[in-house]
Amino acid sequence: MVVNDPPSRDEAKAAEAAREAREFRNALGAFPTGVTVVTTVDADGRPVGLTCNSFASVSLNPPLVLWSLLVYSPSMNAFQNASHFTVNVLSAAQRGLARRFATRADDKFSGVAWQAGLGGAPLLEGAVANFQCRCVDRYYGGDHVIFLGAVEAYAYTGAEPLAFARGEFGTFTASRPEDAC
Repeated sequence: MVVNDPPSRDEAKAAEAAREAREFRNALGAFPTGVTVVTTVDADGRPVGLTCNSFASVSLNPPLVLWSLLVYSPSMNAFQNASHFTVNVLSAAQRGLARRFATRADDKFSGVAWQAGLGGAPLLEGAVANFQCRCVDRYYGGDHVIFLGAVEAYAYTGAEPLAFARGEFGTFTASRPEDAC
């Protein structure tokens, strides 16, 4: 008969920390967000992009936005050294792009229609909105770097935006005042 040793105190703490992190992530998932693909170009001029839902407005005057990236992301070097980035707000029809840019694929831009924006940062065709930003600052926040961007150009359409909550994609449904309680 093989008897397994009980978990050590350190193993138990690590397991509890992992459970707490998962619960915290689940709680955050209750807050619906828009879905974006943030883009830039690396030092060799190659496009870089990733799916991001940490995008937020900061200021109207001057126009500032922010987003955050995991410190250990393979894209960190490109974004840390870029003068510009673009936040592309995805449409409800772009779920496939959201999934594609959430992977570690080598060429996420293969077959994707885009054009170079300010600083070369890609503007994705079909996006609901895009915000072309000059990176003005970076802040460390726990396991992420927060990028602050000065919006130098933007565009938007009336297309339906893609939403994300509880680990699932969806769409936004407006509530009319007459629907209110």
